Amino acid sequence: MSQKDKVNVRPETLRPFPEWEPPSPDEIRQVFVLAGERRGLKKLTGAQVADLVGASSTGAGVGKGSRTVRKWVGGESRIPYGAWSILCYEAGFGLIWRSEGLEKGLTDPDADNPEA
Repeated sequence: MSQKDKVNVRPETLRPFPEWEPPSPDEIRQVFVLAGERRGLKKLTGAQVADLVGASSTGAGVGKGSRTVRKWVGGESRIPYGAWSILCYEAGFGLIWRSEGLEKGLTDPDADNPEA
């Protein structure tokens, strides 16, 4: 992908679920490239993405997972947040599902307890 063809991934797509905005097909393709590059590949294939995020067929028809992925990049269906989160992590965007509030609650058990 040449520099002029690069798509920016909007910050709104990299938020915890309640504030998340679904990515565009171009943003999904960009994350496939970034995740693939981090693995030493040109990009992740549809089958690799399906295996990575659990969209692979469980036996009822070979290729169903990559067909699901094609629907995401074709704009026919919305990528689930969980699948997007895994791909973003693999692409180097970190743990997008964590917000500061959640992290604070994990490290400070008394953060939401006024009586403590």
